[in-house]
Amino acid sequence: MVYVLNKNGVPLMPTKRHGKVRRMLKNGQAKVVRRCPFTIQLLYDTTNYTQPINLGIDAGSKHIGVCATTEKEELYCADVELRKDIVDLISTRRENRRSRRNRKTRYRKARFNNRKKGDGWLAPSIRQKIDCHLQIVENVHKILPITKIIVETASFDIQKIKNPNIQGEEYQQGEQFNFWNVREYVLFRDNHICQCCKGKSKDNILNVHHIESRKTGGDAPNNLITLCETCHSGYHKGTVTLPKTIHRGMTFRDATFMGVMRWAFYNELKKRYVDVSMTYGYITKNTRIKNNLPKEHYVDARCISGNPLAKSLGYYYFEKKIRRHNRQIHKSKILKGGRRKRNHAEYLVKGYRLFDKVSYNGHTYFIFGRRKSGFFDIRNLNGDKVNKGSISCKKIKLIEKAKGYLAEIRKQAMWEYAIPTTA
Repeated sequence: MVYVLNKNGVPLMPTKRHGKVRRMLKNGQAKVVRRCPFTIQLLYDTTNYTQPINLGIDAGSKHIGVCATTEKEELYCADVELRKDIVDLISTRRENRRSRRNRKTRYRKARFNNRKKGDGWLAPSIRQKIDCHLQIVENVHKILPITKIIVETASFDIQKIKNPNIQGEEYQQGEQFNFWNVREYVLFRDNHICQCCKGKSKDNILNVHHIESRKTGGDAPNNLITLCETCHSGYHKGTVTLPKTIHRGMTFRDATFMGVMRWAFYNELKKRYVDVSMTYGYITKNTRIKNNLPKEHYVDARCISGNPLAKSLGYYYFEKKIRRHNRQIHKSKILKGGRRKRNHAEYLVKGYRLFDKVSYNGHTYFIFGRRKSGFFDIRNLNGDKVNKGSISCKKIKLIEKAKGYLAEIRKQAMWEYAIPTTA
């Protein structure tokens, strides 16, 4: 599918007439404005005839399903993988700032009480994902004349998932009710017994251990466990191994995030676009099962668009959101002599940037690592290397400069349409 813009950059209906597209590009009647998805802009006046196109969005905390369809065919579909490192990066930044202030401005007066969060403030991890959702919708509007947007929304009752019989005032009595802090709650939950040695060490001093690091797992009770001081110190020294049965309990982070993010995303869409509506997850699932479709993010988006049986493209665009800049000046690890190693690499190495799309042996790859000697680590979006070693920059050819989203074409999952049965 080739996406077409008119002379003023307004999207028209896409085309599959590749021969005509080649002739127009050769004769100077059109120019390429984007390579993935392949988009051209006409350089002459033309009619602006379009058809109704529905855009289905399957919002998610890790993946976004996108599909634009007419009644008869699928025009665009994509699976977008979002970043998962925002919380970790913000936690690292907070640790570095606290360390720096403790070293250099230890006696400075506290100023955090003077700050006030504005109305509608959202955590940076949630705000970043909402911005990504909005950017994806905007990108589709740049190549297709979308007439209607349908978003899947859902509400989650986290406490009811944990306890299906919860009622009334029990909603106000969570896991930590009647406990003065989390630590005492965890000790009580584990009956004041070490969960590693079960009391065999005869150590009466009990500690509360984080199963996942505090940076990523937080202080939630399902991330804490009771250990005696002997087992706890032995674990961190590497002499004690925790039983395989010890793992973090069920987390509802994604569900909580979606409860906040989806409505914020939906309300922002209504401000920007005219025809925006919503649907629910159980409707999408019922449509997918009824039409015998596979469970994929872009397939869910197709069901959300209202045309589940539209003729498939046979491929979809897999896109991955990447970090654009690294503002950390020095690495956290301090070298001998108290020196700090710089964290910034050169902007260009042999004319290439990180994540540039390149061609090698007739295939497209992305630059994941660079050396000043001119040997690069090139991979696909799955992370598969071309070979065990590096590739010389003389053997690759630049296709496209790095952008916020890396994209490659993948084959769609195969399925058979369900045959309607008559009563």
